[in-house]
Amino acid sequence: MARIFWVEDQSHWIDRFKAALESSDFDGQPNTLAVFKFSEAARQHIALCHRDDAPDIAILDAHMNGHDQAGFCVSRALRKKWPGLPIVFLSEHSGTGLERDALEQHHARDFVSKHQHNAKEVLCWRIKAALRQAAVQDSARQGRPDNLLVSGALQLDLDTWQVYWRGRKLMNPDNPRRALAPTPRKMLRCLVERSPRPVSTAQMADYLDADPDTYAHATYRQHIKTLRRAFDAAEGGEGHFLQRCKQGKGIVTFGSNGAYQWIADNDK
Repeated sequence: MARIFWVEDQSHWIDRFKAALESSDFDGQPNTLAVFKFSEAARQHIALCHRDDAPDIAILDAHMNGHDQAGFCVSRALRKKWPGLPIVFLSEHSGTGLERDALEQHHARDFVSKHQHNAKEVLCWRIKAALRQAAVQDSARQGRPDNLLVSGALQLDLDTWQVYWRGRKLMNPDNPRRALAPTPRKMLRCLVERSPRPVSTAQMADYLDADPDTYAHATYRQHIKTLRRAFDAAEGGEGHFLQRCKQGKGIVTFGSNGAYQWIADNDK
């Protein structure tokens, strides 16, 4: 049974696609369809859902109720709750900046135009492909604990939020007897989950639920410095990790607009 989470603000589009989404054979079982006409209602539902009640796929309109960012607000909420959830945008705005942003900035698996003559068939094909890809990724993760985020020599325990680098727990670089503070650990998770895409100051503020108007790049930069020093301390404090960051491995500065990215360092 494919559990589909759909956000669409216009009733005529719901009427056009609903029957196909309910009746298509995605996995040999009847599908369930949860439809929301407002992004606010969709985000409230996501917030109230248990983490184990994830849908199998989300279909989002991009421009809703007069707002270009409405669909992206929902996609961010979905990604925050269920990072691996496949998201397909179904929109009237294909070939525009909205399509570019959906694919490049918001991790969409696909972007389907509502206006193509066989849009219903195309949407169902793309959903099947996205579900297949998600199944392959789930299979590849089998054997790895669900609570462990791994990237190269880095391991992040998603239950305790403790970080291990080459088998050593990251500690506060200013007080080795204390664990690394929660905010740098959360920031590191964001960087690893988005890798190799960079994370801007505004994107990190959104991830941390901070006010984007007051969350300054100086704050972001200071936490990045703390993370780099913690990694370096775990290696003995001789500056090797800091040097590799300058060479494009580890926590790397991206461009000149205050973004950073995680590039896996597989050296054991």
